[in-house]
Amino acid sequence: MITVGTGKHQVSVEKHWIGDDLILHLKGGEQPHVGAIVSCEPGREATRIRLGTHKDHIVLQPLAETACKKYETTVVAVGGIHIENATKKDIELVVQHCKRLESCI
Repeated sequence: MITVGTGKHQVSVEKHWIGDDLILHLKGGEQPHVGAIVSCEPGREATRIRLGTHKDHIVLQPLAETACKKYETTVVAVGGIHIENATKKDIELVVQHCKRLESCI
């Protein structure tokens, strides 16, 4: 597991290999959840499934695309981050932390 940040701004990603394919599980904030699913295959555009009004695909897609290119395999990224009454600054910090996760996968 790779973790960045502290408190309500902490995010983490776990890698689970299934044969040659990869699942990324992203979670964080005060209430982790499943807010979106992004799948990515080499040479194809990413597919996004957004659940409800969640916007977690915004941080999941870059993770999936980066891992797909790095490992040259199919990647599914799933998860979600929730901070109650998040401010713009909260969101910017969490997005920044997700970018750091991306550089570590």
